[in-house]
Amino acid sequence: MIISTDRLDLVPLSAEHAGEMAGVLSDPALHTFTGGAPLSPDALLARYERLAAGSPDPAVRWLNWVIRLRAEDRLTGTVQATVTDRVAEIAWVVGTPWQGRGIAREAARGLVGWLRTQPVRAVLAHIRPGHHASAAVAASAGLTPSDEWHDGEVRWLLHLPLQ
Repeated sequence: MIISTDRLDLVPLSAEHAGEMAGVLSDPALHTFTGGAPLSPDALLARYERLAAGSPDPAVRWLNWVIRLRAEDRLTGTVQATVTDRVAEIAWVVGTPWQGRGIAREAARGLVGWLRTQPVRAVLAHIRPGHHASAAVAASAGLTPSDEWHDGEVRWLLHLPLQ
């Protein structure tokens, strides 16, 4: 399912996106807060094949989209939700050349808006202290920081009315 916002289309991730996304995600600075390093095109292809195949656990849904900026007709990042027991854990990344343009905020708001139509009772994200850009994205999508921590990150949370 494609989720459309004012400027973006969130397109279900597929292996065919790996080539373009390898370039989008190639800046090592994207890993400052999350760790790791950019994946090679082949490694990203293998990862996208696994993600597109879905979770091996039937109780877990992996939902992954690439972010297409319609005006430029190009991919600029990803958003994802892992849904377990009516709780969606979300994350996002936008390539360095497109940061500062509100793309992550718009994509996260679009994702959370869509999740509101699903059988989800809570949305959460984990954000490293000091990662002000991600905190702003989470806040714009309606999440607020909690006093809970997970692996050195603050858990941000949004409770949704049950559908």
